[in-house]
Amino acid sequence: MQAPPARLATHGRARIAGPFLEPAVPATILRLALPSPLRRLFDYAVPADLQHIAWQPGMRLRVPFGRREIIGILVEVSQHSEVPADKLKPALALLDAQSPLPPALFKLCLWTAQYYQHSLGDTLSWALPVLLRQGEPAEARQERFWQIAAGAQLDDPRLARAPRQREALQTLAQHPHGVPHRLLSQLQLNKDSLDLLLEKALVTCEARRHPLPARHLNWLAQPELPLNPEQQSAVSAIQSAGGHFNAFLLAGVTGSGKTEVYLQLIHQTLAAGKQALVLIPEINLGPQTLARFEQRFNARIALLHSNVNDRERLDAWLAARDGEADIIIGTRSALFTPMLKPGLIIIDEEHDASYKQQEGLRYHARDLALVRARQENIPIVLGSATPSLESLHNAHAGRYALLKLTQRAGGAQPPRFLRLDIKSLPLDSGISGPLQQAIKQTLAAGQQVLVFLNRRGFAPTLLCHDCGWISQCPRCDARMTVHQRSGELRCHHCSYSERSPRNCPDCGKVDLRPLGAGTERAEERLEILFPDTPVLRIDRDSTTRKGAMDQLLTTIHHGEPCILVGTQMLAKGHHFPRVTLVAILDADGGLFSADFRASERMAQLIVQVAGRAGRAEEAGRVIIQTHLADHPLLVQLTEQGYFAFAEQALSERRSTGLPPFSHLALLRAEAHKPGQAEEFLDQACSEAEHLLAELALHGVELLGPIPAPMERRAGRYRAQLLLQANARAPLHRLLAALLAALERMPSGRAVRWSLDVDPIDLF
Repeated sequence: MQAPPARLATHGRARIAGPFLEPAVPATILRLALPSPLRRLFDYAVPADLQHIAWQPGMRLRVPFGRREIIGILVEVSQHSEVPADKLKPALALLDAQSPLPPALFKLCLWTAQYYQHSLGDTLSWALPVLLRQGEPAEARQERFWQIAAGAQLDDPRLARAPRQREALQTLAQHPHGVPHRLLSQLQLNKDSLDLLLEKALVTCEARRHPLPARHLNWLAQPELPLNPEQQSAVSAIQSAGGHFNAFLLAGVTGSGKTEVYLQLIHQTLAAGKQALVLIPEINLGPQTLARFEQRFNARIALLHSNVNDRERLDAWLAARDGEADIIIGTRSALFTPMLKPGLIIIDEEHDASYKQQEGLRYHARDLALVRARQENIPIVLGSATPSLESLHNAHAGRYALLKLTQRAGGAQPPRFLRLDIKSLPLDSGISGPLQQAIKQTLAAGQQVLVFLNRRGFAPTLLCHDCGWISQCPRCDARMTVHQRSGELRCHHCSYSERSPRNCPDCGKVDLRPLGAGTERAEERLEILFPDTPVLRIDRDSTTRKGAMDQLLTTIHHGEPCILVGTQMLAKGHHFPRVTLVAILDADGGLFSADFRASERMAQLIVQVAGRAGRAEEAGRVIIQTHLADHPLLVQLTEQGYFAFAEQALSERRSTGLPPFSHLALLRAEAHKPGQAEEFLDQACSEAEHLLAELALHGVELLGPIPAPMERRAGRYRAQLLLQANARAPLHRLLAALLAALERMPSGRAVRWSLDVDPIDLF
């Protein structure tokens, strides 16, 4: 990512101002960003009753928009508008006495909208919790508290014949700070009795904030673990930044104690009176991360991710903004959480693709976190056992300080790799005979086994053995996955599902066979092969029920022999001290993909999964089933390690001019009719070529348009145009001019199109 530009781009016909307004300019025209895809501001008149307001950017106003009323966010005020005065509609209501968005976060949203070429109104909506977008007050939640009134007597004569009221008054008298309304039933307080006491002025009922827990004098709830020399060196290096902006890439092998480094850095941040923001890639890591932080710190911790309900999310957001939350933990959207006293940002598993938003505002949380850290002038730590090639390139270029942890914490040894050649070997639901023997030996030793297969469901497809029919999704160019337990065929691309047929839809025969193996099939077969051992499946299907993931992790941490079967959900951040064997059933998928990032992702996944083995006293083994045991990538990865692979991959990217040695933007289009999306992109390509000549831009290539690798998805036909450049500046100049032209293009209204800056998925 590049540093924020000094001057911000123009959205539509309105100039976007900086985060502060000139107080001398009279507020006559309000220029608002509205939650719409339109890349422009909208002008509204100031109502007569709001003429006295000292306007601030970020204030929310309720305004008319067509036949609706929506919430807009003030960007600037002006004395002039291109809209005639008699057609300017007045705003309906001001929702905030002051902006709920701090100036630093507002500035970050301006930068984000410009860099990702996205609507400012939509960008600001992403930065706000759902309830604030809907017009809720930007205030902490209040609760009703029942309390005994001043001067009330327990022997009040009016209670002589009201024993229930007298008992209720006695109970309230034992709680001088009041009883929250939600706890009445727990204290056996009857609401009717309290209402009667209220009529007699013996109790009061008032709405107020729930009292915050007092900060502990000592931040540590448990002692810190001793650091080895590499960990201590990393902590000291980050400390040397003195609380100012510096980017650090903490590249530590799995089990090297990166989390302990995070915890000790956060302790220093809290001791300095500041807040820490920790981003994690997946929701399922939230509870265990929260538990570990709660065990270590006497601190107020806010958790933000999509499984937190809207009210709880707003409470956490406000607590962070007001300085009441000391540590904020969340997934990518938590990046937009305001902090009163920012002190540190940590991005765990920085390589993870989950940090890239794939719909709407297509931002990358890791990259934006670097921009935010620079703007807030605070240090940022990117941690991973398998850093992305982009981050390694930035470290080599001196933009990041590279800190390596090469040893596992506590003296644990790295796992041994075995590439198991399964050519000509019979496979039983994807499990070879030698692997079955290894699993048996591990369980007999009282240890645990992790079987990794990055494919959900029972089987990837259903095949008719008589006529060759294959279960195809009616809405996508993809096969339907067999989910045997629910008796369904499901498309994992568009979520279409149907009941599994009893007879072939083409020939009517009944010999329908599931082809290949998924986690359900592996689980079923392992239960038969090892009937006395619990088999625990961990994938998106088995963890949808609330608390299911926690229950599975609790069983694993009991330490009894068991077999874990799962997808990449098992690969990230989990500590399973009793797992000593990791089996990877199919490692060949990423070796022949058309995506240039496929080998990087495969290498990261193998190393991350392998890192679950041998994290305690017992040594670990990793068995990789493959038909290509001598493939150079697998040989290099298993014998020389991830960093040798990464250096080779960076060399190849440099010679081919691929990221991080070039910059990409992907213009996608989709339509209901074949050819319609490509026709629109043909016009877009012609417009881009014209702009390149007109603006005298060099070093930008246009590749396409071509059909998307999966041309039909969810009933729409898709195509894409790739823009590749040697430098960011000319690419962004072209994109700004091109998008303005596309918004005026009539054919653009007949298709759904979007722009992805710095795409990580070309599919």
